[in-house]
Amino acid sequence: MPELPEVETIRLTILPKLKGRRIISGEVLHEKMVLGISVKEFLERVSGQKITGMERRGKYLLIELAADLIIGLHLRMTGQLTVEKSDSPLAKAIYFRLSLDNGTELRFRDQRKFGKVFLYSRGEPPLALEKIGPEPLSPEFTVAVLKERFGQRSLAVKKALLNQEIIAGIGNIYADESLFYAGIHPARSVNSLTGAEIDGLYHAIQKVLSEGIKLGGTTFRDYRDGEGRAGSYQNKLNVYGQKGKTCPNCGGLIVKMNFGGRGTHFCPLCQK
Repeated sequence: MPELPEVETIRLTILPKLKGRRIISGEVLHEKMVLGISVKEFLERVSGQKITGMERRGKYLLIELAADLIIGLHLRMTGQLTVEKSDSPLAKAIYFRLSLDNGTELRFRDQRKFGKVFLYSRGEPPLALEKIGPEPLSPEFTVAVLKERFGQRSLAVKKALLNQEIIAGIGNIYADESLFYAGIHPARSVNSLTGAEIDGLYHAIQKVLSEGIKLGGTTFRDYRDGEGRAGSYQNKLNVYGQKGKTCPNCGGLIVKMNFGGRGTHFCPLCQK
């Protein structure tokens, strides 16, 4: 599933192609993609609307419309979002598209059909958005905020990082990388972390997410940015997907364990 760096990279590459454009019409070939209202009502409400901006909240993309409406999109596991010329060939698995006033289309491709689209009025976000925790790259996110969000939970730190109500946007890849940089074992309980360890984890989160955006995200198979390009952060990974390879810090072997139903990679020597 695309995480914060991938979703932010898509936003950065698509925003210039959307801002100021007007939606002429649309088509939805998989009706279950649209939540809350019928496809007919969705298309009626967005047609004719001018796109004023595009934001990201956690792993959600939010297309802002002039009439105080917002189109929310969640790419889930295999979703890809691009803007292409209307007369360009349609790739397989494009189930949602919006035609724009300059002869281009916003296309949502999703091989697994897990992606979701929804519409809401500004100031009345759905509960799923309201419950999301702070953005880890925002100025408001500080070491003190991280300590507050963790509190005295007995939850394992890896599970805490994946909990979108505690911190927004972090998934399996960047949680493993952050914990490696911080030297913290993924099974450590949050309430066992020292102040220094939380400080180190805060800076590790900032580092890996920022680098992930700079390198266009991580591509193993499906993820592409808004230009259809693969990311390159996979070439910088220290532990995630590196089972059996040498730790860049100590020379030991990276291991993988199934933890909380998720594959978790770490160095048992550096992350005791």
